[in-house]
Amino acid sequence: MSLAIRRPLLTTLRLFAPLLLFTPLTVAQDAAPPRSAAPASAAPAPAAAAGGQAGGNSDVILKRIDDLLWYQKLGDIAEIDKDEYTGPPNEHVKNKKAPGAADPILLHCYTFIPKNLDRSHKQPLIVFVHQGVHASLDTTIDAHLLRELIQQGYSVVATDYRGSTGYGTGFYQNIDYGGREVDDVYLGMKFMLERYSFLDPKRVGIVGWSHGGLITLMNIFAHPHDYAAAYAGVPVSDLVARMGYEPDTYRELYSAPYHLGEDVHDDIAEYRKRSPVTHAKELDTPLLIHTNTNDEDVNYLEVEHLIQALKAEGKKFDYKVYENAPGGHYFNRMDTPLALQSRKEVYEFLAKYLHPDHPAS
Repeated sequence: MSLAIRRPLLTTLRLFAPLLLFTPLTVAQDAAPPRSAAPASAAPAPAAAAGGQAGGNSDVILKRIDDLLWYQKLGDIAEIDKDEYTGPPNEHVKNKKAPGAADPILLHCYTFIPKNLDRSHKQPLIVFVHQGVHASLDTTIDAHLLRELIQQGYSVVATDYRGSTGYGTGFYQNIDYGGREVDDVYLGMKFMLERYSFLDPKRVGIVGWSHGGLITLMNIFAHPHDYAAAYAGVPVSDLVARMGYEPDTYRELYSAPYHLGEDVHDDIAEYRKRSPVTHAKELDTPLLIHTNTNDEDVNYLEVEHLIQALKAEGKKFDYKVYENAPGGHYFNRMDTPLALQSRKEVYEFLAKYLHPDHPAS
């Protein structure tokens, strides 16, 4: 990053630093799950992420600060932009005739193009799906992963789909878990292909961990021939089973009036519809799944159900079950030797189908 860019960036961060240092805990929870570079124990609590979202738009301030950090962390290797496009209207609006009720939702996506990319021939694209029931693309937990992808020669698009934090209460309450958020990510991929003619629509991969893994799976089940390869890390896979072991505070995120509006006990079919395990028969995309038996967030039994369902349908796919890998839910998003080796396996899998200019070695 040039000195001319770095100076205003640092000045802006100095101006906003006091807001971060003196923000009360209840306000800080508006923004997103706790930011931790390499969480080795408990994953961010989704209930805490919901926090006091209705109390204000402090998450917007935090998001704009984090947006600046992308240029600091990846500006040396990537051309970075943040774009807007539209997605389907909110399906859960009670009054369909209210002004604006049928309007498309404005969505935000980040785009990263390697600075050394040879645009004279077609290049692959990675769709990166952020984690979290209510979260967003985050420099603290995502930047090192994007750096590794960009260094291999992948262009990347990452959508902050409906329900993401960083855009105020209204966007937060537009959440549609396992529903139209899946469409949001798919449309982000289409937006990227239309914008950059050097990207190859036949070499598109999709990658996501946790809730991002669920969206990854639902994308390839709904659009199997639009993706050349997919990776789902510790993916949420079975919402009915999940509601059985999560606390009331977590279940309330789904039964909220602005979301599904009903508990799993009152509408099991709706929760099954939004679960990847229900759609196993639709798999027709090369897929790699990783899970960990000591995952404290997405219990291993969920992913086990998915693996069993895919096998029952006679599907060909790759998977690996890690036994009590240190780090639990984040075991292969840290920079431990095991995590680095696990991600190397992911990148080797993707490269077989996407053929980047500089595959990981």
